[in-house]
Amino acid sequence: MKTLSDPPAELMFGSAQFKVLRAGAYVPCAVTGERIPLGELRYWSVTRQEAYASPEASLEAERRARG
Repeated sequence: MKTLSDPPAELMFGSAQFKVLRAGAYVPCAVTGERIPLGELRYWSVTRQEAYASPEASLEAERRARG
């Protein structure tokens, strides 16, 4: 069983799903650095290929991208 202490997964984000390129238990949030278990991953950017821990983190990433 994978744990959050294992290395992170590497993913390719699509519009409705993601593809696991390298197995792992989690991905880091691009804004907060929080470890997001793959089973709980709900928010990401296809354009930036980033994962987010929450809708608020996703919104903050959008604000940063717009400058």
